[in-house]
Amino acid sequence: MIKACDLTKNSVVEINGDPHVVEHLRTQSPSARGAATLYKVRFRNVRTRAKLDQTLKGDDPLKESDFETRMVSYSYREGERFTFMDLEDYTPYELMENDIEEAVPYLVDGMEGIKALLQSGRVVCIQMPDAVELSIAECAPSMRGASVTARTKAATLETGLVIQVPEYMSPGEHVRVDTRTGDFIQRVQ
Repeated sequence: MIKACDLTKNSVVEINGDPHVVEHLRTQSPSARGAATLYKVRFRNVRTRAKLDQTLKGDDPLKESDFETRMVSYSYREGERFTFMDLEDYTPYELMENDIEEAVPYLVDGMEGIKALLQSGRVVCIQMPDAVELSIAECAPSMRGASVTARTKAATLETGLVIQVPEYMSPGEHVRVDTRTGDFIQRVQ
């Protein structure tokens, strides 16, 4: 058992028999004497991707999951199969596209920084880094005199993902994209 006060972002606990990852954690200290510190936690169900918001006291017990977290890199795609490689022991893991559909638009061959959640040697899900670097494959021509704070335009990235970028961007440039929202973060030099 793990206490709510020991939770950190990306901790994995078992709720109702399903693994849940801590996505967001906020501490709230009440002003009254003797009142317990509250932990407002947003969990994400690993299998269904559903969110679960809970408010816990510091001593509330949570069942630790018997899942193991491993760092993997994305190797290649073969039709509907995606192959990942464990960075420690080079074990290959195959996942089907429908198991990782929210991560597919951000995957580039050789990408590292991906976490795999394993149970009994089998990958249950992968967790992408919060931001990834991708290059612009196609977009409208850049506008002369466009400023950084100007309007945006649609750009197709190397993975096929379409996002809004500032007007001054052009094909071949690299951008940082938030994998949680799919939004443009910044231009990468």
